[in-house]
Amino acid sequence: MARIAALGSSLQDIYLVDHDDLVSDSGKYERIHIGTKVDIDKVSYEVGGGATNAATTFVRHGHEAILLSNIGRDIAGEAILKCLDEEGIDNSYLCYSKDSTGCSVILLDSKSGERTILTHRGASARFDNISEKCLDMISPDWLYVTTLRGDMATLERFFKKAKKLDIKIMFNPGELELKHKRNLTKLLEYVDVLLVNKREAAEIVPGKTLTELLSRLKNYLRMVIITDGQMGAIATDGAKTFRFGLYEDLKVVDTTGAGDAFGSGFLAALAAGKSFGDSLTFASANSTSVVSKLGAKTGILTGRERLHQMPIQEV
Repeated sequence: MARIAALGSSLQDIYLVDHDDLVSDSGKYERIHIGTKVDIDKVSYEVGGGATNAATTFVRHGHEAILLSNIGRDIAGEAILKCLDEEGIDNSYLCYSKDSTGCSVILLDSKSGERTILTHRGASARFDNISEKCLDMISPDWLYVTTLRGDMATLERFFKKAKKLDIKIMFNPGELELKHKRNLTKLLEYVDVLLVNKREAAEIVPGKTLTELLSRLKNYLRMVIITDGQMGAIATDGAKTFRFGLYEDLKVVDTTGAGDAFGSGFLAALAAGKSFGDSLTFASANSTSVVSKLGAKTGILTGRERLHQMPIQEV
């Protein structure tokens, strides 16, 4: 198995779940008014953040996972540490901030699965205090990177260091990285696997269809995966290109962590020696399992499940 360092955010997720009060109308919760009280059916305290979600997939799959992230010295930070210990994730390179641990309050409608997320980034608002020199000591096979809140300087430091040490990189950029298009495209030369959705891909390169977007992104790197929600996805390993649909059409309970589950699921399988196609299948299965349960980690698979075939074909 592989050693994988996960770089990104660590948050506490607080779910407020209700079945009849969180009714949306044009994106607004019409039954919630300032100054009133709303009875919530369920409260659930979870651990989230792209880095912790990905690291959980890796360790459940049998890999060694090292977390590179920031937390505060508070109750939320203690909850994250407890989760890391329970999952067996290496937290020895975790950084502690004077800021409070990041927190998200998730308003979830249990009927539709729709949600609104209120996030205080706290300690996960910055990453410039995390040193790329830790890669010398960790010596991972892969560096899995989620959003660093647009901190392109830290991304560049880590990407250059990783390439110097012959560490492979999988990158799932966020909204704030996409705002730095010129810097982002320059960084793609260091990346081995890029994961984006269709809208994100269209912010990096011109194109309207998945095929057009994939063709243009291939000019920057070999392995590219572009997802498109219910419409499925397209991916290439540089030699073959695959189109594929949903693994299963299950009832969606909570979409939080779906992207993390897909990306980390793909890398977990690939790093375990699975083929590109089989890794895409596991990524889809992992994401499907996660969205069918509450929280970003409950449904994460182990890689030991027997998976069925899904719609996937080489194009």
